[in-house]
This record gives sequence, C-alpha cells and structure tokens, in this order.
Amino acid sequence: MIEREAERIVASKARQDNGDAFENTLRPKDLSEYVGQKDLKKQLHIAIQACKKRKEPLEHMLFYGPPGLGKTTLSMIISKEMGTGIKVTSGPAIEKQGDLASILTNLQEGDILFIDEIHRLKTSLEEILYSAMEDFVLDLIIGKGPSARTMRMNLPRFTLVGATTKVSLISSPLRNRFGHIFKLNFYNNEEMTQIVRRSAGILETELSDEAANKVASCSRSTPRIANRLLKRVRDFAEFQGDQSISLEVADQAFQELGIDMLGLDLNDRELLKVIIEKFRGGPVGLSTLAAATAEDADTIEDVYEPFLMQMGLLERTHRGRMATKGAYEHLGLQWLEEETQSKLL
Repeated sequence: MIEREAERIVASKARQDNGDAFENTLRPKDLSEYVGQKDLKKQLHIAIQACKKRKEPLEHMLFYGPPGLGKTTLSMIISKEMGTGIKVTSGPAIEKQGDLASILTNLQEGDILFIDEIHRLKTSLEEILYSAMEDFVLDLIIGKGPSARTMRMNLPRFTLVGATTKVSLISSPLRNRFGHIFKLNFYNNEEMTQIVRRSAGILETELSDEAANKVASCSRSTPRIANRLLKRVRDFAEFQGDQSISLEVADQAFQELGIDMLGLDLNDRELLKVIIEKFRGGPVGLSTLAAATAEDADTIEDVYEPFLMQMGLLERTHRGRMATKGAYEHLGLQWLEEETQSKLL
C-alpha cells in the first residue's frame, strides 16, 4: 500500500504540525529576498509601487499553481511591502455566512485578506464576496421567510488575495473580479540551489556547493520540499557528528530517506513498478491502478501523477496510464519498444 501524502517528506502540501512554524522562519520577507518567478515579481513590484504612490489599496489578486511554490509567501510579502495588516484563512475554514461576515467586518483600511484554497469556498459564500470585492459592501439577509430583510454594511477598502491549485474550479464570476491573476511556475535548478543556500544560512548550517545542488535537484522544483529535505539532511549530519554537510553526507541521507536522484520516493517508484510489472507497462485505467496499489484514485491523480508526468516517467492516454521509456530506464528495467509502440496504436 502506498503511503499517504501527509506522511511523505516530498509532499508539496504544508503539514499541520510544527512544520508551519519552520516554514515561516524560512519565508522571504520582501520581494528582494524572493528567489524565482522573475516576471511575476516585476509585475507585482510595479503594481505595489503604483498603488503606494496613489495611496490606494491593491486590486484583488489571484495566485494559482502547484502547492509549495510560494503563494502564501507572496501574500505575506505584499502585506509588508504595502505596510498593511493581513488576515489569513482558507476556503474550507469558512463554513457559513457569519464566518465570512466576521472576517470582513474586522478588516482595517488597506488590509490584505488571504484566502488559501479559495476554490473550495462554498457558492453561497462566493456570492457574498461579489459585492464585497466590487463595491466594498456586505449584503446580509436577516431572518427567514416573509420576515426576512436585507442589511447592507459598508466595508473598508481591502485587497483580497486568493490562492488555488485548481483555478478551473473557481467560478467565472469570482475569477473575473480579480484585477491581477498570476500563475506560479516550477523553479529551475539554479533557483532551487539559491533557495537551499539561503535557507541553510538562516538555519546556520554549512553545506558544500555539491550538497546544495544535490538537495536542490531532489526537491521536485518546489521550495517547500527543498526546505523540508534540507532539514532532514541537517538532522542526519548532526546525528553522524558532522559539522557541515558534504555531498557524501547528503547522498547517505537521501539513501536513508529512500529518495533518488530525480526526487522520487518509495511511493513514486512503487506506483511505476505496479504499472510495469503487473500491467506490462500499461495502459491501465485509473480505477484499476487504484485497486492494485490500495490507494485512492484522487490521490493518485492529484498527488503522484503530476510530478511523474512532469519528469516524463508517466503518460496519460485515452486508454489509461502508461510507463514511459524513461521510467523503465530509471528503474533499471528492460524497455520493450516494439510491444509498447503496438499498445499505442
């Protein structure tokens, strides 16, 4: 059975334990410290400086992209650059109209309201946001039935910053009310190495250039995973009694963690092996694959597959999932080219 993502070191979603405090320690505090996303940073810098000159709040912003790339960090940076407060919540945490009304009425002029996983916001709550985002008013219905009445409250001018991993699930009326929509892309190896070195400096951890590059290359192009792996490697080095992290120490740490040179862990390799060994490389349907791995179909589709496809190790075809030639080579298995090509026809 494949291990759940919440227990994986290479999970890109934030954990609910003291890992949050660790992540906050390593977060960049302003745009000058933020590594990567060059075009996004440039547009954000222009928008912030222009609004500060006009002494106006920023237009509402939507950040979307895979988890762990810095959407929450950017919201914190926007708050600091604008010199305003920030309220942080998430779509699933806002359950009823009273919850959203309480949050909105407690905002101050110019504050940032950051809603993570905004695509999971209920439709009834989205409708309240329409007038709040456009006219900065809160329309509430008091009572039920014939005695129900509408109450309108003025709100301070605020900036809503939404973050989502599934922008397609956000309704068009809500999406169209954002003045800025930014996509966060995966980071290249040079940027990841810079992030690892910066985090190591904050943690007062010495590591060689080769070790920094090793951690970066195994981090799935995701800063959150890089920081988590760096912490694990640091623990291993301290356990071994090493004062600094060398390439040899990093290699030993990753071997103990079961993470290979591409950043795949035991779960990723097990999924590929099931496709290759039980289904002769595929194609295999998602439901069949879920039954064979004793894993939830949504978890396979949303957690495992994106990175495997990004690395060119897995393909989605009209007939099902297939392991690629790269997957065979990575696992040290023989690639049967003629047989595989015939399956695609």
